[in-house]
Amino acid sequence: MNGGGSRSQSRPEARPNILLITVDQMRGDCLSAAGHPIVETPNLDRLARSGVLFRNAYSATPTCVPARAALLTGMSQRSHGRVGYQDCVPWEYEHMLAGELAGAGYHTQCVGKMHVYPARNLCGFHNIVLHDGYLHHNRTKHNNTVDGHFDQVDDYLIWLRQNAGAQYDITDNGLDCNASAAARPWHLAEELHPTNWTVTQSIDFLRRRDPSKPFFLYTSFVRPHSPLDPPQVYMDMYKDLELPEPPIGDWVDVEAAKANGSDPTTHFGIVPRRRLDRARAAYYALITHLDDQIGRLVNALQEYGVSQNTIILFASDHGELLGDHHYYRKALPYEGSAKIPFIVSDSGGKLGLRRGGEAAEVIELRDIMPTLLDIARAPIPATVEGSSVLPLCRGEQADWRPYLHGEHSYGALSNHFVTDGKEKYLWFSQSGEEQLFDLVNDPQELVNLADSPNRQSRLAEWRQRLAVELDGREEGYVEEGCLVAGRPPRQLLTSVFPE
Repeated sequence: MNGGGSRSQSRPEARPNILLITVDQMRGDCLSAAGHPIVETPNLDRLARSGVLFRNAYSATPTCVPARAALLTGMSQRSHGRVGYQDCVPWEYEHMLAGELAGAGYHTQCVGKMHVYPARNLCGFHNIVLHDGYLHHNRTKHNNTVDGHFDQVDDYLIWLRQNAGAQYDITDNGLDCNASAAARPWHLAEELHPTNWTVTQSIDFLRRRDPSKPFFLYTSFVRPHSPLDPPQVYMDMYKDLELPEPPIGDWVDVEAAKANGSDPTTHFGIVPRRRLDRARAAYYALITHLDDQIGRLVNALQEYGVSQNTIILFASDHGELLGDHHYYRKALPYEGSAKIPFIVSDSGGKLGLRRGGEAAEVIELRDIMPTLLDIARAPIPATVEGSSVLPLCRGEQADWRPYLHGEHSYGALSNHFVTDGKEKYLWFSQSGEEQLFDLVNDPQELVNLADSPNRQSRLAEWRQRLAVELDGREEGYVEEGCLVAGRPPRQLLTSVFPE
């Protein structure tokens, strides 16, 4: 890590404060500023008006652990090594976002979800106030992988018991942490909800921060990740609305979905419409609840006199399929899962952003670290493979990536995708199935064009791009320049995590 910042670096007026806000499992289309017909996000819309909204932001590995690896290291999945979801793997990267900012003279704090291992790994932060939600490995001892009792790794749980009663737990509402098709209102007072707690603790940092340094505050929410448990007032906003039909592509095996049934924790199946609409209403309600609490945090910045010198970056780690194509949760390459909201806001006008602007370039979570280091005027380590989005925010000509490669190890549905925001090519590595979507004319991915006679040249171009991305990978996905299906996928690349 870099050494401590110089006296000139540590002057609070020299560089802006940075507030990074992430939510967990929020779809890229669930912003009223992005034209969503149902969900209301007035405070996030306000951030977009004072900055830039990115229309083609993706999570290249759309589940929590690998997505956060990209965010915290600035690396692609090929370099950070996490190409699937696997807990209990130590985080030992040389350069991480908070450590670089701390070394450059920032006072750094994380509140909320980290989802690293061990759970209390600071990852370069001066301090963390932790709530990862329900993580199975933190609740159940498996082969001595848990470092102590689960309440030692959850500051919210301790706070909840101190303020609500010793008998309470984060599992009391009876909803599974991965149940995307089950919902019920929050069962305690709203101020006890983990979303409110995250903002309460973030505001407390503003009180306790070192005033001689600029600050980096990472406010990291668990919601709208399930359990789908919005406070009642927010559930009431959505529960009686007529919701649009979820998109079902012409490529979906509907009979297989019927056969899978309606388990609320399912990845694929047909859920009764009333139950699905209740879950969707709760999901939207959680987002509006988050939006109000983000507004509360932004107001606190004003009250502490730092709003005009604080840059805010808002994003999600990945999306939620929410019944699209009869799929639920994440890990798949479809827009509901892989596309994320992404806003850079500068209410004080420090960075010369195009206020109220939009950007169409394809960006990814690995771009957050270099963007924030650019804002801080801190060195960007050579390990970082993302790029600062500030030139895009200013409307400057930039030599930007022409497309993005994403992937996720997911058993029989292990997948890769490449997209430029206008088209998307999908390859399922175990079956060899291909899909091609025209995102301009078919943003819901309803029509698979892979078999269309007049799209074969485009299909071949995208296939070749993916082959270039995967060439030399240890799984053996490419031979003689061609994709090879059926090679066993990995959760971790041994080039980074030797067996």
